[in-house]
Order: sequence, then structure tokens, then C-alpha cells
Amino acid sequence: MSDDGDGPIDVFLQPGDLFVADPGYRIRTVLGSCVSITLWHPGSGCGGMSHFLLPTRGNELTGTRHDELDGRYGDEALSIMLAELARLGVTPGQCQGKIFGGGNMFPRQTRAGAIPVGQRNGEAACQLLRQRGIPIVSTSLYGAGHRQIIFDLATGDVWSNQIKPTRREIECERESERSLK
Repeated sequence: MSDDGDGPIDVFLQPGDLFVADPGYRIRTVLGSCVSITLWHPGSGCGGMSHFLLPTRGNELTGTRHDELDGRYGDEALSIMLAELARLGVTPGQCQGKIFGGGNMFPRQTRAGAIPVGQRNGEAACQLLRQRGIPIVSTSLYGAGHRQIIFDLATGDVWSNQIKPTRREIECERESERSLK
């Protein structure tokens, strides 16, 4: 977190992090196959952003029960964000939802017929917001490479800059592909 005294306080999210606050903050992250959901309440300027790695833990499949919610999983990250927003007096249907990320970091390594993890994450985020009655006003999902995200809680604006894989990253992917043959 940084504060220069004149502008909003910058918060950087690592994978599995989330942050909910009032309009005095700007939230940043870098996404590959991970996804960020941003929620913003236009009336109060309160909002939040998550940076999740997987759609769910799959608890319903394993029967495992966890006592604490974990922001690394999309369904749990959203539950945490909504609880924190509720403490600020914001209900889900009053928020605007935006979804970013889900990039395919290694498109040449995707197995035939397999759904890339980034796509699964993006689809899950859309479904989670629809299930909670939160309107999705913008998305920037999928494609190759990673994204830099900046979310300004004062305005609700989100800037997304998608960065294609570098020549070196593509070469490394090809080398890795050849070693698998």
C-alpha cells in the first residue's frame, strides 16, 4: 500500500487477495489466467476487487468443509467481498460488476478438448455475478498474455491493459512443447 498524501491510496493485490474500501483507494493487480471481479456502488463510491486463481475448491465434490473462506477461489472471494460491502451498507444488486483476466498464458500447450483454466475462471465469474443478481457492466476476458488492471474507487473506472506474450515467452513455450514430444 502506498500513500503520496495528495491522491488515492494505492493497493496492490497478489493472487488470492481481495480488497474492499471507500472511495479513497485505487486497487491494482496483474492477471494471467487469474480473474478479478470488481464491484462498485455508484452512490457511495465503495467497492472492491478480487484476484482469484480458481473458480472453486470443489468442496461439493469432495465433501470437505472449510471453516474459513479463501480468496484464492472465485466463489469464496465473492462471498467475502459481499460481506465486507454489506458492513459498509451496500447490497449486491446496487453494485456494478466488471470482470477481467482469464488469459491463456500458454496457448500452444492447451490440450485438445481441454478448457483452459483462464476460460473456466472467466465463465465462473460471470455465473457467480448473475447468480447474485449483480449486473455485469463490462468485461475484458480471455486472449493470450496478461493484463494490468487499475480500479479507481472514487470513479468506478477500471483500466485494463492486455500485454501479449513476448517473443521470448513464445520461444520458451515452443521449447517446452518440443521437450514433451
